[in-house]
Amino acid sequence: MAAIFDSRLPLFLASLSLALPLHPLAVAIPAAIADSPVIAENAPIVAQGTEIKLNGKQFPAAWAQWQQGASPRIGISDTAAMQLLGLELLNTDRPNFQPSRWFSGTETEKMTLSARFLSPYRYLDLTDLLQAAGVTVQVNGNSLSLDFPPSQIASIRAGQQSWGQRLVVDLDRPTAWQVSQAKGEAVVMVAAAASPSLSAAFPPTSPSSKVREADEDDLGSGTAINTNSPAFSLENAEGITKIKINLPPASGLRTFSLANPYRLVIDVRPDALGDRRLTWAEGLTWNQGYLRLGESLFPVNWLEVNLNSPQIALKPIASNPNGREGIAPLTSIARSWRVVAAINGGFFNRNSKLPLGAIRQDGRWLSGPILNRGAIAWNDRGGVKIGRLSLRETVVAAGGQRLPVSWLNSAYVSEGMARYTSDWGTAYQTLTDGEVAIAVAGGRVVSQFQAGKAGGDRLPIPTGGYLLVIRKNAVSQESLAVGTAVNLESSTIPGDFANYPYILGAGPLLIQNRQIVLNGAAEGFNKAFQQQRASRSAVATTGKGTLILAAVHNRVGGQGASLAEMAQIMQQLGAVDALNLDGGSSTSLALGGQLIDRSPVTAARVHNGLGIFIAPATVNSLTKGK
Repeated sequence: MAAIFDSRLPLFLASLSLALPLHPLAVAIPAAIADSPVIAENAPIVAQGTEIKLNGKQFPAAWAQWQQGASPRIGISDTAAMQLLGLELLNTDRPNFQPSRWFSGTETEKMTLSARFLSPYRYLDLTDLLQAAGVTVQVNGNSLSLDFPPSQIASIRAGQQSWGQRLVVDLDRPTAWQVSQAKGEAVVMVAAAASPSLSAAFPPTSPSSKVREADEDDLGSGTAINTNSPAFSLENAEGITKIKINLPPASGLRTFSLANPYRLVIDVRPDALGDRRLTWAEGLTWNQGYLRLGESLFPVNWLEVNLNSPQIALKPIASNPNGREGIAPLTSIARSWRVVAAINGGFFNRNSKLPLGAIRQDGRWLSGPILNRGAIAWNDRGGVKIGRLSLRETVVAAGGQRLPVSWLNSAYVSEGMARYTSDWGTAYQTLTDGEVAIAVAGGRVVSQFQAGKAGGDRLPIPTGGYLLVIRKNAVSQESLAVGTAVNLESSTIPGDFANYPYILGAGPLLIQNRQIVLNGAAEGFNKAFQQQRASRSAVATTGKGTLILAAVHNRVGGQGASLAEMAQIMQQLGAVDALNLDGGSSTSLALGGQLIDRSPVTAARVHNGLGIFIAPATVNSLTKGK
């Protein structure tokens, strides 16, 4: 096995066996804690919060403390424990029990942690694990402080493998670590100090060179061939060691920990995603793995939601609940709405931060459909419809004159007349030059206004009425003179979409009745968009009465999926009907307040999403009324 670094570093590098042999003098954490006790259903909650301070550094993460007999127990959100501590979550079909690994004696040894669902989080009882690791735990209001004992990195070993490279970090005790991956570079932050001589052995290096493609998203592409081994460097600061890794194209990190002795293993490989099937809560399963299309392997994360469960509900969620303008990370949106899971939703204008597609909430059009694009509609009884959607509105003026309304509560701008209601907000800010705004209240035109430059005028929307906005002189304003009586006709196409209180639009439509029906041109998408390969997200119904929320990133050794490939992927997942959602850097899938499909540093802010709510079986005193 060839070492990555040269022979001038004999103290820190050695040949590394894939078997990672055990050293019996150390004691593994699972052996010390065995399995955590089963959580009593009525164990009273004594404290909860949404912030964890790990060795003084603050992270948004949920935690809870409850009393079990005479013993106080600490629970941390499972996905937060995975991302902040390095805990491996293994497959399970029992949501109350979570097989896990953390500094286990072997690669197959595991412990079982008890889990407790308190909507919207699933907490793992980490009391014994933290105690065995010597962690000081302190509750202070909304914050849970976790202070690990000082730890040292004894050595670092690296070697070339058939599938990529392996880096092994030898530690003197168990400690926490976090992984952050971006295009061309990854950082593993270990709560352990490296000696000055060790840091000097791994000096900072220049990032790997690679070819940029015009249509790649910020996860990079695999079109460039890089035969050089990745370069590693260390940065030491206040007991934290940052291991920076220059990633080859289309590669990622797979990390895990071992004991006897304590080691953190970092594998750099193109097929870094592990397989997972984890029943997270009753009616919600988290899956991940690779799906094959021809010669390509695509990494896929997907949630499967039981639509027939009376405790599960779906709603559109947005960054700004009080208006249409705004974007934010999906995790922030999910936490503010207190959803258990979420996926990014429809398109939006990143400059104006306004939506470009259908958003219907409780029967109200917060944003109207555009361009006959695909949409998903649903009700509270498990009914779901996926198809192409249009909204036809007509203002009938004096003498029966019929004036078409092209857009309702929309940031999509084109020649024609648009309508804005209080569901858009209290006011409308002009989107194009020279618009004519006509206020309607009580079924009658009450005022007209000639606007100036785009963005220069902010016009109030009449309460109980609406504002008609004429662009490019598409409608004669004399037809809507002050005092003119008007009636409004409105209908969806197809008509049954109007029966659903919730709608989220995106597109293009991928699958109907198990058949691929992809037609981007019919939904107004340009040719460049239709041909793009990128990270993608989608939502689909299945024949089992479940809903699938899926996120797909770069294929092994290559670029992201085309729309046609995304349709085939959704077919493999069992889709009966499927809809493409906003993609590229917007592609995000969240569970338990954390992203599960990508590193947060690569995920762009989004305008809206689809949120999954699960009603708690019991309501404790601290969550009641929230």
